[in-house]
Amino acid sequence: MGMRVTVNGEEKTFDRELTVMELLEVMNVKFREVGLAVAINEEVVPKSEYTKRKIKEGDRIEIVQLVGGG
Repeated sequence: MGMRVTVNGEEKTFDRELTVMELLEVMNVKFREVGLAVAINEEVVPKSEYTKRKIKEGDRIEIVQLVGGG
């Protein structure tokens, strides 16, 4: 059985532990220095921790992408 987490309100199951960066890759979200934020359990994760911070069973993750334009 996999690890269950909630991403942007949707339950997801992964077969292994992922870092924040790996989660972005799996979700097809392009990493950007500006205009991208990730929060785990309502705590914003600094971009410097994306490759180290592991996602755990039951985490609630929000991926927010700001889209520019006018």
